[in-house]
Amino acid sequence: MESTIVRTIHFTCIGKGHGAPCPPANKEDWERLRREPWLAEMCARIEKGDEELKHRLPVWTPHCAEFKNNHRSIADAIKPLNRLMLDFDEKGHTDEIKARLLEKSPLVPLLIEESVRRGTHVLVELPNGMTVEQAQELMKEATGFTPDAAVKDVSRCIYMVPESHTRYVSAKLFEVSEDDIFSIEKNPKFLDSLDNKNSLDKNNSLDQNISLEFKGIPYADIISEWWRRNGGEPAKGERNVKLHKLAVNLRAICDNKKEVLFQIMPRFGLSDTEIKSVIDSACKEEPKGISKLMQQIIDALELGISSDEIDDAEATAAETGVKVNVKNLPIGLRESLVGVPVSMHLPVLVGIMPIAGAYADQVDVEYCDGNIHQLGLMAIIRGAQASNKSVVKNAIDVWKRQFDEEDALARKREEEWKERKKSRKANEKAPDDPHVLIRQVPVTVSCSTLLKRFKNSAGHTLYSFGEELDTLRKTNGAGSWSSKYDIYRLGFDRGEWGQDYNSDAAESGVVKVAYNWTMLGTDGALRKCFKSDNVENGLSSRILVAEMPDSSFSKMPKFKRRSAEDEAKIQEAVTRLRSFSGLIDVPRLRKAIEDWVEAKRVEAAKDIDHVKDTYRKRAAVIGFRCGVIFHLLSGKEKESKACLDFALMMADYCLQQQIKVFGSVLQNQYVSAQDECQRYGVNHSIFDQLAPSFSRDDLRALKHDCSDSGLRNIIMRWKRDGWIEPVDRQHWKKTSQCPIVPTSH
Repeated sequence: MESTIVRTIHFTCIGKGHGAPCPPANKEDWERLRREPWLAEMCARIEKGDEELKHRLPVWTPHCAEFKNNHRSIADAIKPLNRLMLDFDEKGHTDEIKARLLEKSPLVPLLIEESVRRGTHVLVELPNGMTVEQAQELMKEATGFTPDAAVKDVSRCIYMVPESHTRYVSAKLFEVSEDDIFSIEKNPKFLDSLDNKNSLDKNNSLDQNISLEFKGIPYADIISEWWRRNGGEPAKGERNVKLHKLAVNLRAICDNKKEVLFQIMPRFGLSDTEIKSVIDSACKEEPKGISKLMQQIIDALELGISSDEIDDAEATAAETGVKVNVKNLPIGLRESLVGVPVSMHLPVLVGIMPIAGAYADQVDVEYCDGNIHQLGLMAIIRGAQASNKSVVKNAIDVWKRQFDEEDALARKREEEWKERKKSRKANEKAPDDPHVLIRQVPVTVSCSTLLKRFKNSAGHTLYSFGEELDTLRKTNGAGSWSSKYDIYRLGFDRGEWGQDYNSDAAESGVVKVAYNWTMLGTDGALRKCFKSDNVENGLSSRILVAEMPDSSFSKMPKFKRRSAEDEAKIQEAVTRLRSFSGLIDVPRLRKAIEDWVEAKRVEAAKDIDHVKDTYRKRAAVIGFRCGVIFHLLSGKEKESKACLDFALMMADYCLQQQIKVFGSVLQNQYVSAQDECQRYGVNHSIFDQLAPSFSRDDLRALKHDCSDSGLRNIIMRWKRDGWIEPVDRQHWKKTSQCPIVPTSH
């Protein structure tokens, strides 16, 4: 009796990449993915020569409908199918192969499609009792072309291609009968022909408890990056040699265990016996530890970057003191760094923080001191001419698309109103002002227009992006610049601002200032905006500054375009930020920032560093707000460790940059005002250099350019904090409460 055909939910498995998990998928999943515009764009770019992009294509499994734990391997195949995918490498013959098979095919074709490199994929039913070799020979005779013998094991996957590549698809592709599920009794030769008999045997020798990860990184990802750095996957004739080299390098991160290597090594059509031979040969060599290339690959994968850039990442970390872990970034932030050199990761992240905060403008959050904050942020990206600051603009252009679309409609309404108002007759009543909400304003906006935008903002945050800080400075000359300074300063905490004119020509009123912005500029323009007479007014401590890498005498950096999928993810992140409202509780983040700001207080107090003491307070606020954005994007109920690390990284970087850019100017103000000496860095702590018991003369020797009143103030602060106690009028000793500055995050 024939088995009844049942339309099942799953006929294949789909993974986001070659080494990603492969969960079961149905017809709708498969067809939906093939219709994605970003998939068509990726394949078009690969065809034009962007080979590295191929490894980011999604994959699907034609020979299996389900794997244990979604792990694509022979040993974990739960529902292998009596189907065979044939891969014809000859380019441009898909239509010819299709015509021949539809006219007279020896096997039932289920799918005929053009591969990403213009070869041909043909999926057929494999009759009971027929081996793969027999099927391949029949198809060779029918098509006139030789199929690749490597595409045959149960776990094999192929890259997904767009719907436009499909030449023929049978309804049977999505139908699974009992006969389609692999059975040893019905087809004993099938296992042998797929070289997986031992692997699928219930009593096989593979240890199912073997970890398939190293330091949390899937071995599949390590192997994929290894092939990329070593000329790609092996072709026929070089499989044994390349697999041997791979095994030699992998054993260093597998404790030289053959059973682990046997489970993680790719097959490329080789039998288990051949793979074991390769592994035995590799493990006979004298162990030499992890090779430099393998270490680079692991370090890079831990950070989520290409192993080609690991040296640049280490150099950037050494220069800035912080390291960006791209792998741990949430949706939106991660895609913003696609195609961006690692030395520019921080400037891009800094640049998008204000617009991300503007999108999440309905969020309130309690800070460490108990006050309620919103996500007010301002950023300046500084760098020399031609230092590639445009990389920040490119990311922001994607982020502000939703603002662009909404503002375009609002501006059109406003322009129509202006036209009606202008063209009305003398005795005709003026049309009512539509009071449109426009959230993006140019940085050169007048104070009067800005006030109008605030009045119509309906409680939303406005945002500006400026490509040239120098243009802003020239436009906002003299007194106007001072007014803008006040507005920016108030925008950090949504303070009140307004103006009152006895004229209808100018806007009047009082508003809450909710205004975020990002500006690009040279160091010269930044110095002109923040001179010694205005650094003290508080704006410098409210700004998150990022520095572009020094491009002097350096090679041209390589950029890559974001895919349509990456840009779609950024839009998803924007939508997610806009969906949040009300009070968001982040207790773990509050505690982390509170500990950080206290550690910086101790550092500043030991050094009597007024500059660090000034900037640490708002650097903590800025880092905290960046951490809130990370948390919102992560979609997790509680703040993750990655979120806390990110917030502390941004606080560290903010403090470092503020001191670097504004510190000397602010210090001169303190010296002039308080007659105290120049600041010392963290590595020259005055307090730590003093002996357990010391005199005023010992302190004067270290702070030789301080006045007597300055020395008295220092001693009074230390005594007030309980760090020292008097021995007599001229001598003091350190107490047990003397703090030890924790190592930097």
